[in-house]
Amino acid sequence: MVIVGVVLGAMVGLFVGAFVGGNFATSFELLHLRGYEATGVLGLVLGMLLGGALAMRWQRRRVARD
Repeated sequence: MVIVGVVLGAMVGLFVGAFVGGNFATSFELLHLRGYEATGVLGLVLGMLLGGALAMRWQRRRVARD
């Protein structure tokens, strides 16, 4: 279940990051990337971390109830 959370978080983070970078943060630079490419990578990483953490929390709460 955690893998599903990581993958979904990565997808959402990538799309949100690319949207923000393409429209609002066009001069943002990270790892020699600029604009939507940089914020897309950042969103991907943050989305993976957040998605994995939320999936782990959900799974622990579900196991604790059973």
